[in-house]
Amino acid sequence: MKILIIYGTTEGHTRKIARYMEDVLKDAGHIVTIADAADNPPAPDGYEAILIGGSIHMHKYQSAVAHYITANVSLLNKMPGAYFSVCLAVASDIKEEHDEAQKIANDFLLQTGWKPLMTSQIAGALKYTQYDFFKRMIMKMISKREGRVTDTSQDYEYTDWEAVKLFLKEFIGKASQKA
Repeated sequence: MKILIIYGTTEGHTRKIARYMEDVLKDAGHIVTIADAADNPPAPDGYEAILIGGSIHMHKYQSAVAHYITANVSLLNKMPGAYFSVCLAVASDIKEEHDEAQKIANDFLLQTGWKPLMTSQIAGALKYTQYDFFKRMIMKMISKREGRVTDTSQDYEYTDWEAVKLFLKEFIGKASQKA
């Protein structure tokens, strides 16, 4: 299957997840093209399926992801697609945080008009070493409240890579039935 992956990233973790998806899909024999939504990505025509992802920061996704979807929504709604949302709140044990992350994704898709076959919430990372002083202190305060590590001298990754593989397997199964 010929698959396009488009992603938006702020600190680079969503890119890492998209690259992982690319590797998993290529290992399974698929032809994969990957592009950052901010770097003039290819249109979805000519592909059999699409994965689009972005990360939540301050209750929003990257504007380039929204622009890509709205510019291509008529094609996207005619092909098998999935949206993956990357958010640190997904690593939380607090149900309300999971619900809020899902609501942000649902509202985003409603606003863009895209109706993907499926969506996935993927836990992100704490990139303390990439934050400015103010953001580092805010993230440390939030992490302390949730019982996470607060050593700001290093970064912490919460992504469940096996769950990402399962998401891809399920998506390929559904996309194959639609194609």
